[in-house]
Amino acid sequence: MTSTQTLTLAQARRLALRAQGFGRALPGAVDHRQVLAQIARLGVLQIDSVNALVRSHYLPLFSRLGAYDRTLLEQAAWSGGRRRGLFEYWGHEASLLPLSFHPLLRWRMQQARNGEGIYKQMARFGREQQPLIRRVLQAVREQGALGAGSLGQKAAGSSAWWGWSAEKHALEWLFAAGEVTVAGRRGFERLYDLPERVLPTAVLNAPEVESAEAQRRLLLHAAEALGVATEKDLRDYYRLDTRDSQARLAELLEAGELQAVRVQDWAQPAYCRGEPKIPRKVEASALLSPFDSLIWERARTERLFDFRYRLEIYTPQHKRVYGYYVLPFLYRDRLLARVDLRAERAQGCLAVHALHVETPGLDEDALLALARNLQALAAWLGLERVALNCTSNDVVRLRRCLG
Repeated sequence: MTSTQTLTLAQARRLALRAQGFGRALPGAVDHRQVLAQIARLGVLQIDSVNALVRSHYLPLFSRLGAYDRTLLEQAAWSGGRRRGLFEYWGHEASLLPLSFHPLLRWRMQQARNGEGIYKQMARFGREQQPLIRRVLQAVREQGALGAGSLGQKAAGSSAWWGWSAEKHALEWLFAAGEVTVAGRRGFERLYDLPERVLPTAVLNAPEVESAEAQRRLLLHAAEALGVATEKDLRDYYRLDTRDSQARLAELLEAGELQAVRVQDWAQPAYCRGEPKIPRKVEASALLSPFDSLIWERARTERLFDFRYRLEIYTPQHKRVYGYYVLPFLYRDRLLARVDLRAERAQGCLAVHALHVETPGLDEDALLALARNLQALAAWLGLERVALNCTSNDVVRLRRCLG
């Protein structure tokens, strides 16, 4: 019987960073294939509406590939041509996923049709409102890609999030059930159409994958993307049910497709895809979206990086600790700072409203790397300058690096 390998925290961090696509030389120019290859590595790209800087789904590619044409992602996600390589569905929250994942998520679509595995309110709506759902589906069939605004109005005085019309609920039920998909977006509004008018025939005709097998494959994708992970980390990546995840994990261990390891100071066992190949170092430098797959599971982020991170957008201003829209700064294999950033487009600047430095601090190399990241981000967003709207000794040093 072989003993279980133990990884130090530094080894686990390097393994995770390499799996997530960090530490590789930036390409000179980014093309369509590189965008799809990076998303295939991650397996999922979370979508979020917050636009304080740029919509969050654009940032993970910038963090890993550097400046790229955002229309490459838009074409891959929402074009009607040969460049489409992604589709929208519930992966890790609302997500963009490689087309090859569509057969792996049909069991989830079937669960939605059966009123399982989705919010109880949505399941009840599906049971009680089938006539409305069928009318909305017929409208999509006859009229083509439709947004919810084309079908009904939200309740008077309600917000865009909580005042959904009945038609919007119907579209969301149909989307969860796989009976419509997202053909494109108007602004940030989803435009829904029939899958056969949006997705390639080869994808829709791909053989069905039994639910247990699909869950095993999703766990394996998660293990590859995370590098090293607990069962909860693996489960969270594609939001699997606890019972399903634990059963599939046991099967994968029995089959030898996952290997158990220990990680220093982790209370729970961890797992790797095969024998872990740990890089000796990772030369990474990036500002991270709050919804980046490296850090979206906050408990894992704390275990890996000793970095407690919470998004404070919905926290009242007087209760915020770090700021409204704070991006962690990754340097080598540590999260060394938090930067509260805003794209102030009317002023043509990337505004730094706060810089909070973690222990052990930013040495000159790290500070220069942060300055370069800020300048590159501003240029990518079409902003003319970086504006430091805060004061501290570290900000004074950063100002010198920015020149």
